[in-house]
Amino acid sequence: MAGSEPGAELWAIYRPHPWHGLAAGPEPPSLVHAYIEITPFDLVKFEVDKESGYLRVDRAQRTSSLPPTLYGFVPRTYAANRVAALMPDAERGDLDPLDVCVLSERPIARAEIILTARVVGGIPMLDGEEADDKLIAVLHDDPVHGSVKEIADLPDVLVERLRHYFATYKLRPDGAAEVRVGAPYGRDHAERVVDAAMEDYRATFPDRS
Repeated sequence: MAGSEPGAELWAIYRPHPWHGLAAGPEPPSLVHAYIEITPFDLVKFEVDKESGYLRVDRAQRTSSLPPTLYGFVPRTYAANRVAALMPDAERGDLDPLDVCVLSERPIARAEIILTARVVGGIPMLDGEEADDKLIAVLHDDPVHGSVKEIADLPDVLVERLRHYFATYKLRPDGAAEVRVGAPYGRDHAERVVDAAMEDYRATFPDRS
């Protein structure tokens, strides 16, 4: 997290913070908002700076793989105890907003955008002992994917690419794996994860709920 700078407290008057200042969605847990941090064209991993709300360079990717979809988070969510309780072997949540991967038929090459997406499933990822779920969603009213309601309706290869990406995107030069990626889960469980993350957010940030 970046240190405080003069005027940092006032900036939210002019622009809402993408994590705390936006709604989770029009109809959560099924229809959510996604704030996009990286696109399928980014070889650098960007992550929202939790204090300012601007995008910060997290790291340049060591591998040649690109994120298969748009990637960001659902505002006003937080992975803490309730989220961790839904993932076997997780001792705690990763204390970040809930990650979401959004499928779009048309290429979207810009980050720092907000879109509406329908949750259709997810991928359980255990980062050390922390639950780090990756929701899978489709762009709302997308001309190709918009009618998809369940992860089973997506081509298997798209889900396989996402699983491979998350299994390898943190690989170190020695090849040691830092994460464990489980079998995908369906919409019902994904919506429970969203509900749990919204509850974790309200419990952690009661003054912002």
